[in-house]
Amino acid sequence: MFATRFAPSPTGRLHKGHAFSALTAWTAARRAGGRFVLRIEDIDPTRCRPEFEVGILEDLAWLGLDWETPVRRQSAHLDDYAAVLDHLRRQGLLYRCFRTRKDILDGLGDAPHGAMEAVRPGPHAAEEEARFMDEGRPFAWRLSLDRARQALGEAIWTSLTFVEEGTGPGGETGVIPVRPEAGGDVVLARKDAGVAYHLAVAHDDALQGIDHVIRGQDLFEATHVQRLIQTLMGWPAPVYRHHPLLTGPDGRRYAKRDRSVTLAELRAGGLTAETLRAELGFSSGD
Repeated sequence: MFATRFAPSPTGRLHKGHAFSALTAWTAARRAGGRFVLRIEDIDPTRCRPEFEVGILEDLAWLGLDWETPVRRQSAHLDDYAAVLDHLRRQGLLYRCFRTRKDILDGLGDAPHGAMEAVRPGPHAAEEEARFMDEGRPFAWRLSLDRARQALGEAIWTSLTFVEEGTGPGGETGVIPVRPEAGGDVVLARKDAGVAYHLAVAHDDALQGIDHVIRGQDLFEATHVQRLIQTLMGWPAPVYRHHPLLTGPDGRRYAKRDRSVTLAELRAGGLTAETLRAELGFSSGD
């Protein structure tokens, strides 16, 4: 059965971009006679707030959406993610990384032409790890692409793909080769959160039976590492449908960090859900 989801993080109130993404997924599920799942991705304890979660539920209900209950809140299932991390550690696929975000950003600044640095262990990683552990330095767990490639074997590694029913930011569509090496060894857990985004998302999509991931093009590149995690864990591969990002009159995409006008503010100003749905291209019959 067709099953998709909308998975916001409660780090602020929803805006028009969120409404467009939620309506896109909800409408697809409705037309397919499938499931629509709401998931609250609140694994960042420094930014997520209960009042924003309440606001998300209010906004989606105002838009006329309905969803399965109970709603999964990732913060209530950290043990699930810890078990996955433990499995990957026991397979020898993770390593401790002691570099801070500042260290990595500083490295990017030193790179030629601002090139992205694919984070990988250095030649003296083992010696550094022993010394840093003795010093009690904090660390993150990174997924080693080299070890993952060895574990899967060359034939599987080079044949990994995902199906894109929408379009990526560069017009990518159809069967897409998986290239996780572009992002280097990604963080799967860090000191301020028991799990990182990629692992939690891949786990929950498998657990909740999500077979169609419908989301914005800004997450297209994330698909590569998520497909790798799915393969390493033996989880099914969803079909992906990335949609263009909604932009405002100034051509910039709506974003929380830019303090885009929220749905709550639009509602307080007298905008009706029917008017907004029509503006976003969704008829009353959807």
